[in-house]
This record gives sequence, structure tokens and C-alpha cells, in this order.
Amino acid sequence: MKNVFLTILIAVLCVFNADCKSVKGSVKDGKGKGVAGVVVSDGLNTAVTKGSGRFKLTVDEDSRFVFISTPSGYVSKTLNGPECFFKEIQNGVKSYDFVVTKNRKDDTNHNVIVIADPQISERSELEELQPYALDIEDFVVKHDNDYTFGLCLGDVVGWDHSIYPEYNKIMAGTKIDFRTVIGNHDMTNYGRSHETSMKDYQTMYGPAWYSFNVGKVHYIVLNDNYYVGRDYFYIGLIDERQLRWLENDLSYVPKDHMVVLAMHIPTTLGQADRDAFQYGSIGDNLANKTALYAMLEPYKTLILSGHMHTSDFQQITDSITEINIAGLCGAWWCGSTCIDGTPAGYKAFDMNGDKVKWIYKGCGHKEEHQFTAYIDPAVPGHVVANVWDFDPQWKVEYYEDGKKVCDMEQFTGTDMKARELYKDPSSLKRNWVYAAETTHLFKAPMTKGAKKLEVKVTDRFGRVYSKTIHYEMPN
Repeated sequence: MKNVFLTILIAVLCVFNADCKSVKGSVKDGKGKGVAGVVVSDGLNTAVTKGSGRFKLTVDEDSRFVFISTPSGYVSKTLNGPECFFKEIQNGVKSYDFVVTKNRKDDTNHNVIVIADPQISERSELEELQPYALDIEDFVVKHDNDYTFGLCLGDVVGWDHSIYPEYNKIMAGTKIDFRTVIGNHDMTNYGRSHETSMKDYQTMYGPAWYSFNVGKVHYIVLNDNYYVGRDYFYIGLIDERQLRWLENDLSYVPKDHMVVLAMHIPTTLGQADRDAFQYGSIGDNLANKTALYAMLEPYKTLILSGHMHTSDFQQITDSITEINIAGLCGAWWCGSTCIDGTPAGYKAFDMNGDKVKWIYKGCGHKEEHQFTAYIDPAVPGHVVANVWDFDPQWKVEYYEDGKKVCDMEQFTGTDMKARELYKDPSSLKRNWVYAAETTHLFKAPMTKGAKKLEVKVTDRFGRVYSKTIHYEMPN
């Protein structure tokens, strides 16, 4: 009833508003049969297809696209062609028809390969991207039981948007379709307002916010890079147009479905920025996060973000979790280790109905490579472990000569390998790269005379990983 009333109200308002117009169209499957219940939008208003697959939608002058929220059980192409999920609005064109393809696999159980910040800044870096794409392909082949698709959390390139087609070609080699999020480096800069900043991205990838459905999961993509109209500067903010669209979009989502929200800039990096607004980090987290959380609270929600090139986990409320994913480019292609010690890589999510499991996969490493353990001169007398995918449901334990000594103590510091790799800025092609402090470090004091030192890590899903260090502490 709410959606019917909203549609009628919009239609009435448009009688008095020359900026509104009505378009129609259809959503059909590959055999030409209409698909009912598909949500269609212009990025603000929404409509739903009838039993015939037909729809009528109100659009306004600021809308560039008509797009569908691909329904569960079907797939859409993500770039161009008749099976693409979006169509650009053309002057004089009143009808927009979409084709969805029946998924060959049951998508109730499915996998999502999530990458963040490929950030190809020079064409020479495409060659470095190639083995990472092969790593993803190998992982997908190994886990080929369920339907799998990809999701890129933004900063596809590092300002040079002419590289998009070459990046797309390499990632097509993974044999999976990638949905894409706009990042701050994907903005068109030096325009006069935020509204001008999506031009290049939209020309290649379509709408900067949209949704789609796979199994019992409703996926939402938002643009939280708010361009402030000066040079390349931005803040983390979701504008009112998107929030109004999101309200409409969520109104169609059953409460027993999971919501996965993908965006570039994280909503939060810790309790401090949730408790109080921190102006100094306005480009590193979402300013109007409180409003977003309120809209998502009724749903079991997983927020996926990038931007920081480091690994982080935040339990925001009982129902809202955020995972910030390290950069695929490592340290901006200056090294294959991110600035917090996380290996360059991606995260694979296993969706089983509305339940989810995940694992971080470092490119060039086995799946079992979930942490490093070492003797760090900066932490004398201790064994140190860097557990990059850590969250409070993990266990990090220390053993000597086969016997447990203690649970390791979490602390804030810098990763030893990252310090070594990035200690000399003059040797790097980007001299601003540095080893960043992280909270996913652990330490335990060594006992004199102990020879076999072991760190054992158990993740939240019960998987156990261990590393042994053969070292005798000097007397």
C-alpha cells in the first residue's frame, strides 16, 4: 500500500513539475517471457514490473539511467548490450526494455570475490595486475560448486580513466562478471559541483548507485565520495538523492533477507568516529553514517568498503557489521604488502541463504596463509603475529615446545615487513608510501631456553592455522 500511495503521489506532483516525465518498458527472460516483480529505477523513483513484465516509471531531468535491480535466479550483464542491467536515458526515447538471463546455477548458495583499490595509475601496472587476475581465476575454479561473481569496491584506476577498458579486459580473464563501485579516484575532478564528478565513471560502468539480488541477499552499491567542487577534494558523504532512493529500494526487501552494502569510503574505522564527529578524518569515514545505520538497522547487514588499503573489522550494532578490505594493489604497486602488513589480495565470501562465511586470500599465497609470525627487534623479547583478518571472534595463542603459554596480547604498532619495504621513500615510485600503524598485531613474551615457538590462530569459523619459529632466546 505504501508503494502504491508513493507512486500515485509522485505522479500527481509531476503534473505540476515539468522536470518529471514518464517512461515505460519491460523486463523479459531470454525466451521472451515477462518477469514480474522486478524493481526498476531512475536512481530516485522506483516501479515494479507486472505479471507481463511491463513497467511504467517516473523519471526526472537529473536522471541519466533507467536500471533494474536484477532479481534472484537471474543474471544481468554489467557493461553494455541488451542484457545489461542499465540503459542510458535518451532524448525522445520513451521505452526501455531489459533482458535477464536465467542463472544456470541455484544462487541460494553463492560466492562473491571482493576486491578493493586496484588503483592502476600507470599502464605498466596492468602487467602486475595480470597474475592477480589469474589468482582469482584459480580460486574460482577451485571453488566451482556455486554461482560466483565479483565486486570491486572502487578506485579502479588512479585518475587516468582511459585505462578502464584495459583493466576490464584483464579482469574478464577471471571468467566472472564484476559489479563495480565508484571510488574517489574514479571521480571526474575539477568540475563545479558533486553532480559533475560521476561523468567518466558512469560513461564506462553505468549508475553510481544501484542494487541487485542473488539468492536471499540484496546487494546495494552506493557512492559515498562527495566531491566538494575544488580540485580533487572529497568527503565521505551520501547525498539526499541517494538516501531517498535507498528508502525506496529497501521498501521492497523482505526482512528475512540479508543486505550487503558496497561502498568505497568506510562508514567507520572505530568507536571513536561513531561516538563523535572527527573533522580531521572527514575523507576517511562517512559523515552522515548515523542516518545510514538507522535505515539499515532492520536488516542483517554487511557493509563492505575499501579506500584505506588496510584490513579492518567493525561490529557497529548487533545487526550491522563492516569489513574494510585491503588494497589489491598492495602499497599502490610499490610492493605486494599493504602498509599494515596485509598481503595484496581479495576476500571471498561464501553466502549460504542469509548466512555468510569469508576468507582473505593473499595473491600468490595459499589460503592457509592467514597471518605472519616473527621475532621483531622493535618488540624485544617477544614473538609477534600479524593477523590481518582478525576480529573479536578469533583466537590467537602462543605455544613453546608444544605447550600453550598464553593467549597473545593485542597491540598497536607497525608490521616489520612493511617497515622494511617502505623505510626509504626515495627508493619508491610513490614517495608518500609508509608503514601504517595497525591494531591487528599480537605479542607474547618468549621464555629463555624455549626452542620451538608456535603461534596458533583460530578464526571465527573454527578454521585453525599455525606457524612455527625455530629460535632460541639468548641467555
